[in-house]
Amino acid sequence: MGRCWRLFVTAAVIVRCRERSATVDADSPAKVESTAAHDVSRRSERASNRTRNPDRQYKNRTSSYNSPLNSRVLVILVCTIDNSLVVLAHPCVQVAGLSTQSSVSLSFQVLGTVVLFLFAIQLLGSAVETLSPVLRQILEQIIVGDRSALGVSWIASYVLANGSIVAALSLTLFRSHLVVPSQLFLMVVGSRLGGAAIVLFIGAFDYLNEELESVSESVRLGVLTFLLTHSIYLPVLVVGYVLLPVVESWNVSNPVIAGETGIADRLVPETDVNIPDLIPVFTEGIINAVGAVVAFLLALGLIFLSMRLFDRILDSVDKQRLRDRYVKRLNDKWTSFTIGLVFTGLTMSVAFSLGVVVPLYNRGHIKRREIIPYILGANIGTLVDTLIIAVALDVPVGVLTVALLLGLGFLISLLPLLFYNRYVSGISVLYEQLVDNRGYFIGFLVSLLFVPLLLIGLR
Repeated sequence: MGRCWRLFVTAAVIVRCRERSATVDADSPAKVESTAAHDVSRRSERASNRTRNPDRQYKNRTSSYNSPLNSRVLVILVCTIDNSLVVLAHPCVQVAGLSTQSSVSLSFQVLGTVVLFLFAIQLLGSAVETLSPVLRQILEQIIVGDRSALGVSWIASYVLANGSIVAALSLTLFRSHLVVPSQLFLMVVGSRLGGAAIVLFIGAFDYLNEELESVSESVRLGVLTFLLTHSIYLPVLVVGYVLLPVVESWNVSNPVIAGETGIADRLVPETDVNIPDLIPVFTEGIINAVGAVVAFLLALGLIFLSMRLFDRILDSVDKQRLRDRYVKRLNDKWTSFTIGLVFTGLTMSVAFSLGVVVPLYNRGHIKRREIIPYILGANIGTLVDTLIIAVALDVPVGVLTVALLLGLGFLISLLPLLFYNRYVSGISVLYEQLVDNRGYFIGFLVSLLFVPLLLIGLR
């Protein structure tokens, strides 16, 4: 029975918020002179109004208020019982304001998105295995060493504007023995170095929508995210690359075909994510029907679709209320770091967690000192979905590699927080030079493209 239950996916917290406006009747018969007494009277009357008719909006000529945050927290647990997939939806918190019909609808949306995501990952893995002879010939021409592996994943993250997709593809290539552990490590790191491009895109859209003074002003958070990401993941790259021989030694029999034998299998429990036998039947049927190439593209499209659907679910969150509720908590660096880490890890969407604060930062509502720890935490939390994919693909050394990145990233991120003033000063100098100087800004953008291409071109 010890092998029956194996939890292999994370808990995703979906918060659905609805805002309701109401007011107090302006012609109150009683007037209070004390501010405290007046507040008590207002709260009592609001409670009475909500009790009589919770769906009605009470209008007032002079004032209005927002009711407390109405939310539903839904925890999605995906686990295996022997070889069977079980998806558990547990409504941990049900706060007044969300109808039963809406709750059920939200639950099915989340469950459907999770199942679609897992199916897409399995289809991608099967398609890559089928295409492995062709992919091997292509990769031998492109990825001729570790440096080129880093450059390919880096530039691919720009093209796809999604580092998670690149990391997932890297893990499937590794499972099909098309890349070695060191190349897998560097490809996952490259996906993170290039993944900050999505924040630049969000800033550019903000410029188009709100007509800010300049593009450089609208992409300020994107530039800051790049600086912070590189300040963490470049040291992670160096330290992790030095430690890679230890990870490779965990598969004594064959370090290239990792994940089949060796110490890694004993350290990472077998997940048996053969999600159940019905899914391989579907994936093989699709590959036989449309071909491996079309199935490969279809799998990538389904992964994009599942993430897009997840983002649409997150769009139901009242972002303004979320900002009002949590922005004030960013004053403390440790709290800000924790919120960024947990928020990004649970939503599995760095685009959402950072996208929420882009307009606020661009308009000066959040200070740089407040947002830096938040971004540092988000940069670590964004690896959670990569860890889930590694476990779902049943690649023990892949799990250890991503876990190594998570651990090193977390530890190295603590150093800037411990020496916060010096770190912020150094980042601020670089940041202001890049944003305020047009020549430096253009050079920065060119370097973002030139460096990964140079890595690919090096032999």
